[in-house]
Amino acid sequence: MFIEIDFNSNETIYSQLKNRIILAIATEEIKQGDLLPSVRELALQAGINMHTVNKAYAVLRDEGYVTIGRKGAVINVSDDAFKARQELFMQLKPAIAGALSKNLSKDECIQVLQEVLDSF
Repeated sequence: MFIEIDFNSNETIYSQLKNRIILAIATEEIKQGDLLPSVRELALQAGINMHTVNKAYAVLRDEGYVTIGRKGAVINVSDDAFKARQELFMQLKPAIAGALSKNLSKDECIQVLQEVLDSF
């Protein structure tokens, strides 16, 4: 798995890392039971601090994407569909509200959502 960090982005580095790993799970680049690179390995590969990788892994653990044990971080996604639906709703609601307030129509929002889904 290759991680590229945009150091000019307004998004925090640990969030970029977390989101890239979530995308890799969604696209099945990495699968349930796969071991993520060690903190040291990933920090060296991405050119970032080990504490940043630790924080990203901790957030992934807290959000139910990985478990962390002696061997490291392992992909272990919870299959709680109801909780996932609630999380999606809470994440989309402000994004859609922002788009609507900038004069995008509901149909345009749906089209963008479909494009995102189709990208998987």
